[in-house]
Amino acid sequence: MITATSRSSPHTAHEWSASARSVRSIELRGPAGRLEALVNQGSPHAAFAAVVAHPHPRGGGSMHNRVVYHAMKVLNAPEWGFGFPVLRFNFRGMGRSEGKHDGAAEAGDVQAALAWIENEYKLPLVVGGFSFGAAMTLAACCGKPVAASTTMNVKGLVAIGLPVRSGARPEAPSYDYSVLAHCRIPKLFLSGDRDQFATETELIQAAAAAAEPKQVALVPGADHFFTGHLMRMQSALAGWLKEQVYDPGQRPCI
Repeated sequence: MITATSRSSPHTAHEWSASARSVRSIELRGPAGRLEALVNQGSPHAAFAAVVAHPHPRGGGSMHNRVVYHAMKVLNAPEWGFGFPVLRFNFRGMGRSEGKHDGAAEAGDVQAALAWIENEYKLPLVVGGFSFGAAMTLAACCGKPVAASTTMNVKGLVAIGLPVRSGARPEAPSYDYSVLAHCRIPKLFLSGDRDQFATETELIQAAAAAAEPKQVALVPGADHFFTGHLMRMQSALAGWLKEQVYDPGQRPCI
């Protein structure tokens, strides 16, 4: 477990330039065609870049999902002190992205996003996803085949609301996370302790099978969507980033 932290930061909002707060609309070339994407520009002195993947398209998930947006804000916004440029994108078949939903091949969409942001910013990466996006992120960064150069540049993985089951009922088909047994990228498993798609016990069991380093953070009282608990989700994410990946006090963000 990790303890949620406050959003204190040595960097104030007025220190950020207009360019650091701007949003770019771009198109990526994914394995199934064009992928619609947005980039929240970061600090010109950012130490990392980031990608956040969205939940299941068939449930209405998109890059504009609230949990995805609030995770992006932690990574990007001045009040949290990180200042990373952050890429969000729509999986194949969602919004203006080409292709059709597959359920597993979307890991290739995540890899396309990683390739783009790595080429664009030449920075080490923090990669996260919410729900289905978390599952596809882990598959993209820990499964096979994975581009070795990209994998080496990923310094942190964030699985928010990681689903253990594909449905809320206990008998729903389960996800397979066996690839995590050999994945030594630092990992955060961040969920509510009332998540409908993974009980506390199920999440801890899934995380236990993953290679170190790893941490589990459970937000008390929160469901799968962190309803009424988004701030606590953000604080837990920020705390892990500072403890395990990057301390904003080590170097200025701007």
